[in-house]
Amino acid sequence: MKFSVQYLSFFVIQSEGTDSDGPKKYKHYQTLTHEEYQDSELKLFLDSEFKRIAKRKAEIHAASEQVPTKIGRFITEPGHDLTSNPNYNQFQRLRTAENKEEFHNFSDDVLRMYMETNSVRGGAFVLATAKLNELFDEPFLFLFKCDFESKIARISDERSLISQVEMAINAKNIKSIQYPHMPEEGMLEEWELKIHQASHARYFEDFLKFVSYEKSKPEIVTDQVMELVHHYMETKWQGTEAVEGADETEETVAMREEKQQFDVWVAGEKRELQEKWTHEHVVEATKQIVEVQPEIEMKFKLDDVSIKGHMDDYGKNIHIARVNGRYVVLIEGDSFQFDKGVSPIELLHPEELDEVLRRVGKGVRRVPTGEAPPLD
Repeated sequence: MKFSVQYLSFFVIQSEGTDSDGPKKYKHYQTLTHEEYQDSELKLFLDSEFKRIAKRKAEIHAASEQVPTKIGRFITEPGHDLTSNPNYNQFQRLRTAENKEEFHNFSDDVLRMYMETNSVRGGAFVLATAKLNELFDEPFLFLFKCDFESKIARISDERSLISQVEMAINAKNIKSIQYPHMPEEGMLEEWELKIHQASHARYFEDFLKFVSYEKSKPEIVTDQVMELVHHYMETKWQGTEAVEGADETEETVAMREEKQQFDVWVAGEKRELQEKWTHEHVVEATKQIVEVQPEIEMKFKLDDVSIKGHMDDYGKNIHIARVNGRYVVLIEGDSFQFDKGVSPIELLHPEELDEVLRRVGKGVRRVPTGEAPPLD
């Protein structure tokens, strides 16, 4: 996969004063044609990035809210095509620029829009169109942002040892946008773009005000769970309604309190077992979610022990119970696998489950008959 750069504009964003968090200004350094790019130092710095960005995988519904690479989609009103989207039109002007002056002017428009976002950092801002000649006639548009790296030095001489490198940039921390999105080689999605930003800051995507991002898988699951909770509440409290101005009954108070409990529960980052639904109810609820997202994960901790599996494992291979007043997680399977660091546990001949359950929650370690004496 070899990209051929058509035009490239290079800008530098700097602080107006000594405060790195203060107001920013930008300066256009150069706009290069294909031939000029071939002879530039920038070619060595950027050439491999085009391929890396194009091959970077992303999902419409990301695995988490904080993934670095996401797919955006241009927003349009129902019945309108892509040309009604301002961000799409800006990108298309860059892709169809007929000379380097046009490309520079259109690039300047995009950068000025970017400068209006919050928390803009100093660095290099690069826009480029590049063709994948073996597959497409139309070029891709790439936007790169390289933040300045602090405390970068180079070896100087025997006396001063090192010297500070000002305005240093690093290809490892490049933020990027690719349009159009190419989910597979030879396949283009003109409604979609791919954005990559390694940091948790979201400002690099904020300047594209007419691009939306689908909910992540955890967000979708949360919505599904809340729909199930809503249905549960409607069924449980059917016929119980709070009447404005009237005194609350015991039922309306209980209904309101339970709703508040659910609201607090779903908003919490660290949540505890709620003990509201039966095993059968939970199995039915997880079944509905797994039908939509078969690979959805299930992760939780019992005290300091982490358990990870698929939601579909609940009730099949992973079970939750109470024994002697304590929680118990039962995990069943056909084989164990131990990694790194040999331990005596690997030599265990497992007991029957009922033997284990006799001592669960009692805090007493059972010493089986015939056990080897402890090592001194």
